[in-house]
Amino acid sequence: MIKTTNLSKTYHSKTVLHIESLEIPKGQSFGLVGNNGAGKTTYFSLLLDLIQPTTGYIENHTVLVHESEDWKSFTSAFIDESFLIGYLTAEEYFYFIGELRHQNKIEVSAFLTQFKDFFHDEVLGQKKYLRDLSKGNQKKVGIIAALIGRPEVVILDEPFANLDPTTQIKLKQIIRNLAQEQGITVLISSHDLIHVTEVCERVVVLEKGCIVKDLVTSPATLRELEFYFEHTHGVKP
Repeated sequence: MIKTTNLSKTYHSKTVLHIESLEIPKGQSFGLVGNNGAGKTTYFSLLLDLIQPTTGYIENHTVLVHESEDWKSFTSAFIDESFLIGYLTAEEYFYFIGELRHQNKIEVSAFLTQFKDFFHDEVLGQKKYLRDLSKGNQKKVGIIAALIGRPEVVILDEPFANLDPTTQIKLKQIIRNLAQEQGITVLISSHDLIHVTEVCERVVVLEKGCIVKDLVTSPATLRELEFYFEHTHGVKP
C-alpha cells in the first residue's frame, strides 16, 4: 500500500500540493488527472523522492520515502526522457537497467521478447542511440525498462503521449495485465481521460494541488470527469 499523510509542497509561500490523506492499495491501477499545474507531477516527484515535502510524508509499503531508500528495490518509474541515457542503444539501456535490478542479459532478453509487437521493429536491433530515436520510441523504451525485474510499484507520467493509436492500445493491454494479472500497483498520470478510465480502476482528480474527486471507475466515470472539466473550467462541450 502507498499511504500519503498530510503531504504538502510549498514554493516561495505558494502551496502547490496539499493532500491530507490518500491510500492506494497494493495491486490497484490508479489514475491521476488534472489540468496543467494541478500537482500531478509534484506528487509523483515526492513519491520518487526527487523533491522533499514541506509537510507530511508518503509511505511506500511502510517505507518512509523521504527518509529511506529501501522503496527503490521494489519501485520503478518512467516520468520523461531524462530517465534515459541518450548515448546508449536500447539494448544497452535495457541491460543496464537489468543489472541494477539483478537481472542478467539472458533474463532481460527473454523478458523483452514478449514486447516485440509493442516495439514494432522500431526499437530493438536498430543500432541507434536512444537520443536519436523518436519521442514515441523513447517512451516505449522507458516504459518497458520500468517493468524489468518485476517491480511491485510502477509509476508512469503521461505514458500515452507521443504514442500512435496502435501502440496506445497495446500499452493499455500491458497496464491491465500488470494490475489484474500480476498484482502490481500501477500509478498513471494523464491528460487523456478516455485512456485513464479504460485502464484504471480508480481515478483521482487534482485541482490546485488538492484532491477534488476520488472515483471508483464505472461506465459513468468518463462522462462525470468530462462534465467536471467542462463546467468547472468553462469549456463548452
